[in-house]
Parts: sequence; structure tokens; C-alpha cells
Amino acid sequence: MSRKTFTLSNELYDYFCSVSLREPEILHQLREETAQLSSGGMQVSPEQGQFMRLLVELIGAQKCLEIGTFTGYSSLSVALSLPESGKLVACDKSVDWTSIARRYWKSAGVGKKIELLLGPAIESLDKLLKDGHAGTFDFAFIDADKSNYIGYYERVLNLVRRGGLILVDNVLWSGKVADVSNSEDDTIAIREFNQRLRNDERIFLSMIPIGDGLTLARKR
Repeated sequence: MSRKTFTLSNELYDYFCSVSLREPEILHQLREETAQLSSGGMQVSPEQGQFMRLLVELIGAQKCLEIGTFTGYSSLSVALSLPESGKLVACDKSVDWTSIARRYWKSAGVGKKIELLLGPAIESLDKLLKDGHAGTFDFAFIDADKSNYIGYYERVLNLVRRGGLILVDNVLWSGKVADVSNSEDDTIAIREFNQRLRNDERIFLSMIPIGDGLTLARKR
């Protein structure tokens, strides 16, 4: 995970942000609070949050899905770009982390747009499918435990509509995926996931080096 695009020098990154970043104050406050946590590195970068907001607006998303909410930066980014009638279903298993998210959702006035499903995300996704939500989501973001990425992806692919957009975070894994000597479980899981999507004809695919690597998959 990374709070900035790791391929840029610090000087270039600062310039990049100075001429492109339009971060609402509420998101800045959340980012600053999260940075103080021992797990703060799991937070998405501000430029990635802004990119996600743009994508939500570009596709006119009304119904969104998130797997892995943490303290809520990505969910708040998405919710701020949804229309008043829009909805985001957020899946996470941490009460502590999502309590921070809930506080900021409320402060930003978007709490009514967000439904939080607490518990293992696989179970939450299976329930959504069982309850008839297949093919109804416009946009989805996956950013949770890497060992379950393929399981999340397969379920999300069923949940999004044709033409729907799926984003997957951490696909470059701080460069570890390119290190052939790295055999850590998470690294192997991401390599396998990346290769699986490379060969998946059900989607149109693009991987971009923003944040820690972000894959965009549009359902055919």
C-alpha cells in the first residue's frame, strides 16, 4: 500500500499534486487522521481518490460497491460524487476502522448514501447475489485482503452490470510483483490475480501506475 504514487520522486509528486489535486477539506482531514494510525499506509492516495471520483461521474454511476473500506477515504470519495439518489454498499469486517469512516460520512452529509455491511466480504457478496443484486451495480472497488482477490473479483463481476466498471487496488504491490525472488503469499496472490485478468475475455482491461497500481476492468 502507498499513500502516494510510488513511481514519482518526492519533488515531482509534490508538483503533481500542486497543479492537479482538488481535495475537499473533509477528505484532507480524514487522510490526516488516518495517517496517524499504525495501519495508515493502507489508505489510498489522494490522487487515486480524485481519479475514482472522476470515474464515478464519467460513467454516471448510481449504485456502487466497495470491498475493503478501512477508515473510509475511498468510500467518501465515491459518495461525494454520487447523486443524491445514489448508493454505495461498503463491505468491511473492522468495527474500529469503519467507526472512523462513519464519523466522516456523517460530517460530509453522505451517510444516507452508504450502507455498511460488516463481516467477511465473501459472505456479504454472496448475500448480495442471493438477494437478487446481480447485474445491478455500476461501479465497484476492490481493496481488501489479497489472498481473496480472485474470489472477490468473480463475485463482483457477477454483481456489476454489462458495461460496469471494476477497480482493483495494489496490483503493483510496491514493485514486489516484478521481483522474481519475492515469494511472499500476498505477492504471489497478486501476481496470479493480475495474470488471470490479463487472460479474462469477459472484461476490457487497463492497469495504471497510480497509487500502488490500479486495475480498471470494464465488463463486456
